[in-house]
Amino acid sequence: MTHVETTLPLTPEFAPRAWRPIAEASLDGNFAEVAWADGLRLRCFSLWLYENTVGVEPLSREAMIDPSDLPPADHLRAAVVDGDGALVVTWADGETSTVHPGWLRHVAEGRHTPGALLPPLRTWTAADVDGVPPTVDGTNVLDDPEVLREWLWLLCEYGMARLVDAPATETFMAELAARIGPIRGSNFGGVFDVRSMLEPDSTANTGLNLGQHSDLPTRETPPGFQFLHCVANEVAGGWSRLTDGHAVAAEMRRVDPDAFEALTTLEWTFNNRSSIADHRWTGPFLDGPIATGSDLDRRPLTVRAFYPVRGFPAMPEHQIERGYEAMRAWSELAHDPRFQIRFPFAPGTLIGFDNRRVLHGRDAFEPSAGLRWLRGCYIDQDDVYSTLRLMRWSEGAADA
Repeated sequence: MTHVETTLPLTPEFAPRAWRPIAEASLDGNFAEVAWADGLRLRCFSLWLYENTVGVEPLSREAMIDPSDLPPADHLRAAVVDGDGALVVTWADGETSTVHPGWLRHVAEGRHTPGALLPPLRTWTAADVDGVPPTVDGTNVLDDPEVLREWLWLLCEYGMARLVDAPATETFMAELAARIGPIRGSNFGGVFDVRSMLEPDSTANTGLNLGQHSDLPTRETPPGFQFLHCVANEVAGGWSRLTDGHAVAAEMRRVDPDAFEALTTLEWTFNNRSSIADHRWTGPFLDGPIATGSDLDRRPLTVRAFYPVRGFPAMPEHQIERGYEAMRAWSELAHDPRFQIRFPFAPGTLIGFDNRRVLHGRDAFEPSAGLRWLRGCYIDQDDVYSTLRLMRWSEGAADA
């Protein structure tokens, strides 16, 4: 059956939904139960249906009824299927609401969850990725949405992805970020420079070896994705290193469960060492689904692994030695060649990685040997995921 766009029931979203006719509907107490011809079923609570039909503001598609103004749960009095296969519900006041069956179907299939339209998270070791990040030719990434989509897909799948042969210009980092999402500022600014300084404000701006770490554990919620773009590199050494925190945590849970438990429960106070900012946060070294073993599809994870700003043990005195030994065990695994990959930066190379999951580090180099200039920025996970989902809308995947 053909439906005219203007006659379709309003949905509480803007994503396109195919018409998926319902085969049957019934009322079971305060729930409407619907079923499709293939046997898939969905139970819909009365007030949830009310919020998402009567309660939808048509321009914003957002709910507009405060919970205190909702009717009683038994306000739902009937549920039937109309001739087009839509759900029609009748309320106690005699009003009716028609519910888009394709929208209900996407809920029944679980495509309304945070992981929808995103790749499953892939845990990796060095052998899994042949020792290098998943790589995309970045020559046309600013002009070709398909190249950008391919790279973002790999970035979300592995927690890291590289562009090569992208423009080696000072403005490229900002231009690329504008196509992904708003930059999350920090005490380093928006787009920041990573290069050796006479008076460095961070160990990143020296030629020192940097152990595997994550940035800004001093924040309640550290930045999601970090991007580093090479503008110039005239020095030997300084190779970049990446380690998947998921893989290290899984291995530690297997071989040293006591140390793993210490990392997920014992807390530390982190504070940035700066003359112009004073950020502080207290929390465990490992925090989030990876610590609890819950579904990684829920995604948020924080590895607070930046030793230059880990200031004080915030745990009972008798646990401090155990806390340090657990961190030592973690660091040894994070630097183990089984879990770590290494690669050089050439002008035009850009690496993106999940700062709360993937540890990064750097081999030492001699600053006086020449210019090594990277430009970087942070973009929160929410914005990267949103951009990728919208790209998949345009491909018709929102209803695939």
